[in-house]
Amino acid sequence: MGNENNRELTMAAAISEGMAQEMERDENVFVMGEDVAKYGGIFGATGGLLDRFGADRVMDTPISETAFIGAATGAAAEGMRPIVELMFVDFFGVCMDQIYNHMAKNIYMSGGNVKLPVVLTTAIGGGYNDAAQHSQCLYSLFAHVPGLKIVVPSNAYDAKGMMIEAIRDDNPVMYFFHKGIMGLLWMAYFTGSTTHVPEESYTVPFGKAKVVREGNDITLVTLSQMVHKTMQAAETLESDGIGVEVIDLRTLVPLDKDTILNSVAKTHRLCVADEDYLSFGLSGEIAAIVAENLDSVDLTCPVKRLAVKDVPIPYSPPLENAAIPQSSDIENTIRGMMA
Repeated sequence: MGNENNRELTMAAAISEGMAQEMERDENVFVMGEDVAKYGGIFGATGGLLDRFGADRVMDTPISETAFIGAATGAAAEGMRPIVELMFVDFFGVCMDQIYNHMAKNIYMSGGNVKLPVVLTTAIGGGYNDAAQHSQCLYSLFAHVPGLKIVVPSNAYDAKGMMIEAIRDDNPVMYFFHKGIMGLLWMAYFTGSTTHVPEESYTVPFGKAKVVREGNDITLVTLSQMVHKTMQAAETLESDGIGVEVIDLRTLVPLDKDTILNSVAKTHRLCVADEDYLSFGLSGEIAAIVAENLDSVDLTCPVKRLAVKDVPIPYSPPLENAAIPQSSDIENTIRGMMA
């Protein structure tokens, strides 16, 4: 922590602060989910909210995902603004009907007469050896369905601003936070995710990617924890005269295509680094967007994609590291593209 004007927060603390400020501002905002109350969220995203707002507005739920996701959707339709946490994205499958067929579609099916200001939060990602059922990202599954906004912050500043933006949105927002950048002391994390966060309330708009590092030789599009792995690789490559432009997408829906295309038009090379699965996912979508605009980007080499291999995430640390792209994989891929 620094002084008041330059304090730093972990992502977990920033998310919690964003929720608290909106709960203070709007009495219709409430939190529900698995271990969100006394425990403060298994990854710290709701820390301190129970003591501040009480059990009527910060509610632990049974492990019955269909029930509490459905309850949140119904509450939103009646004018409330629920923030609902499902502990791991891997278990969204048990309540997919509520997400795909109700939360995502009811605004459209009502002709716009129903608003659904639901924020659905969950933890994503591997890197801490929790095996196949607790280590996936899966955001591409939900980006594929019309009606859902998909938010994936990489740092504390964005995490707070995008949480506030999500709560104020009248559409359902899925908010994915990576365990490895939450700043928890009991697990290793990328310290670059802990950033300056203003005390006052602010928003970060959706659909605005950020160029977090400028470069002229290659565009690297990424998001979430992979931003930090990419930055490590870019710093190493800079010493060899290779300038990597790193784009943090921030949101998948809406997707900022213009920032991607403008960068590739400058560098003429594209690499996508993603912690979701390779096949039928985000990396292929980004590649397709560029392929559909070849007349304006003039690629000098084929697009390269780095993503999770099409296997369940292994428990074994060496095998997990082999399945999920690492900084060294990004570095080696870019060197090959520059050869």
